[in-house]
Amino acid sequence: MSAPEYDVFATQCPSRETLELVTSRWGTLTLAALNDVESARFGELRRRIDGISDKMLSQTLKQLLAGGLVSRTEHDTLAQHVDYALTDAGRTVARSVMALVQSVYRVQPTLR
Repeated sequence: MSAPEYDVFATQCPSRETLELVTSRWGTLTLAALNDVESARFGELRRRIDGISDKMLSQTLKQLLAGGLVSRTEHDTLAQHVDYALTDAGRTVARSVMALVQSVYRVQPTLR
């Protein structure tokens, strides 16, 4: 069976939801923050992404999880905690997002 064809220009294309998340401010910054580390806890991500609220980080992580870009691992230790990490697909997307960010940064030095 062949893979479904996607047309991001069609309003009903399921890829649009992922594209919107990846290109949103918090989606981009969350992917970038996870791109820098093997995994991170919620609090680490919140501190790394200046200005994001707990609610928005939680929503963004849930959407990235649903999109298959982030994995969530629960550690059942004395002090239970959860780690978030990029999946293989998430790493691919994060590299592309970072390349875009870096190209914009080089083109528009006034943003520094």
